[in-house]
Amino acid sequence: MVAPTPSTVRTEHDLLGCHDVPAAAYYGVHTARALANFPISGVPIARLSDLVVALAAVKQAAAQANRDLGELDGDIADAIIAACTEIRGGALHDQFVVDQIQGGAGTSTNMNANEVIANRALEILGHQRGDYHRIHPLEHVNRGQSTNDVYPTAVKVAIGFAARALEHALRVLGEQCREKSAEFAGMIKLGRTQLQDAVPMTLGQEFGAFAVTIGEDADRLAEASLLIAEINLGGTAIGTGLNTHPAYPGIVCEHLRRITGLPLTTARDLVEATSDVGALVQLSGVTKRSAVKLSKICNDLRLLSSGPRAGLGEIELPPVQAGSSIMPGKVNPVIPEVVNQVAFEVIGNDLTITMAAEAGQLQLNAFEPIIARALLASLTHLTAAVRVLGDRCIRGITANPERMRESVLGSASIATVLNPVLGYEAVSALVTEAIATGASIPELVRRYALIDDAVLTRLLSPEHLCRR
Repeated sequence: MVAPTPSTVRTEHDLLGCHDVPAAAYYGVHTARALANFPISGVPIARLSDLVVALAAVKQAAAQANRDLGELDGDIADAIIAACTEIRGGALHDQFVVDQIQGGAGTSTNMNANEVIANRALEILGHQRGDYHRIHPLEHVNRGQSTNDVYPTAVKVAIGFAARALEHALRVLGEQCREKSAEFAGMIKLGRTQLQDAVPMTLGQEFGAFAVTIGEDADRLAEASLLIAEINLGGTAIGTGLNTHPAYPGIVCEHLRRITGLPLTTARDLVEATSDVGALVQLSGVTKRSAVKLSKICNDLRLLSSGPRAGLGEIELPPVQAGSSIMPGKVNPVIPEVVNQVAFEVIGNDLTITMAAEAGQLQLNAFEPIIARALLASLTHLTAAVRVLGDRCIRGITANPERMRESVLGSASIATVLNPVLGYEAVSALVTEAIATGASIPELVRRYALIDDAVLTRLLSPEHLCRR
């Protein structure tokens, strides 16, 4: 007798009728329909690991709250909690298959999570996947919830994780710049404004300024992150809390706070919180600010290292790869260049987020999926870029102190230091002659015996030129 061949599909049903699902899949009918409906980017939500972990955290907190309130059987709740714990640990992320760009305000993502968690919970209790009369994706996993409070809360949790990682990366990069500032403290160089010679400074001061500006961005990011800690979980469809226990919002928030380690609070007005995405807009703006400033720093690094013969050549970036398929020996500033490109992406994402936020209507913003995709991309890509910039560029930068000093002494702009002694008009004449003849300012001052040599030496000393 031939044994029956196991079926490769199982049949599930929803309000539209029956639909086949791969037998091995942990997702179900709602996810299968979303796969057919949204073949947009080809990138599943599984690639947003922070979001998958956040969804599992929200579902776990909901199961715990419903168990506490007697709204969910203990065995069912425990199985759901165990499934969520596994997903938070990295299991089954490949089952989160719906496209990152989707209609429905995140409903497909919520359904995907409900189904994966339900089927894994069924397995934990010894049942078959799809045996939903025992544990149902909507009746049990989604108890007391709506996409409209689950998805925005999960997005904020995921972004909270990602923002915390970026803040830490920025603080590390700031410290790496401070270390270079100390290393280069005594190296005099020429400052520049509008790409023209300005007054002298030290290379240490230049890198110290980088450290300060990066630290300020980390502080602003920490401030903006506090705004996304306010969640609407418990508001269900539009913030009125329909179908939830009166104590549910406070209890579920407390569980989620413990699970995630984030300083989450329940919004004072859940109706307002369900429709508002202003905190995400602000965080995107702060992220863009960081990206813009990091890009400017990378522009500076590319200029300062330009050459090695025909450019500024004041610093050397660590060589990390060959720079040309035709010019032997050429090395390019590829690390600053990649940071520049991430910054361009972040700036574009901020516009996407702005448009999506503006397009919200009445009691819900239906466009949070694109906000989540764009903001998580900005945060995670910028975090990676910051780490690469610090580890593969900043740490290995070396200086060319002799070349920098020659530029200072050969520049007519050094004459600025003589203004208090000789006056603006007299110094202007010196600068004009220096530019016309190629003579240095110290040489002309000595030629015309305009200042005692000891005074000139003091005025041109690094201590005088670069004092703060």
